[in-house]
Amino acid sequence: MFAYHVDNQIDLALPRPEIDSPALFSLIVASRKKLVAWLPWVLKIKSAEDELTFLKSACQHYGEGKSLNTVIYYENQPAGMISFNKFKKTDQSADIGYWLGNKFTKKGIMQRSVKAMCQLGFSDYQLNKIVINAAVENQPSNHVAQSCSFHFDGVLRANEYLIDGHFHDENHWSLLKAEWEQRK
Repeated sequence: MFAYHVDNQIDLALPRPEIDSPALFSLIVASRKKLVAWLPWVLKIKSAEDELTFLKSACQHYGEGKSLNTVIYYENQPAGMISFNKFKKTDQSADIGYWLGNKFTKKGIMQRSVKAMCQLGFSDYQLNKIVINAAVENQPSNHVAQSCSFHFDGVLRANEYLIDGHFHDENHWSLLKAEWEQRK
């Protein structure tokens, strides 16, 4: 099983579908109103069984080398997820997606998790570029990208269809391996 120790509070690990699905589903339910504004998939998760199905597919995609979805454990309890949603072999890149339950926000968890994913991506997966796309209006997500030293590349117009029934512009952030290595 894949696991990565971030620090004394945070670990990232492949989901254990049968064990993690009830806790993650509970977090989604408790945070649904906030999450659904930016993550349309939240409406599809209507039961712990739906979450179980998703986690099983995430593990399968990991085994196939398509993506890496990890549970963020904060002080040994599931707090959310962070992922390389898709590895693009042609340009050695991947995009990061993430979410946290409401009770885990404003603790620096996501910034530390994104930095850990960057370390993994550049060292273990030989990525050259990591991307974060965030709706222009999603200030918390944009703050994570900025605070993790991602470069603001510009705005992708009408790039995401959100639950409000409209297309939203997304900020496109990237971090190159050379930039990551210069930070050390």
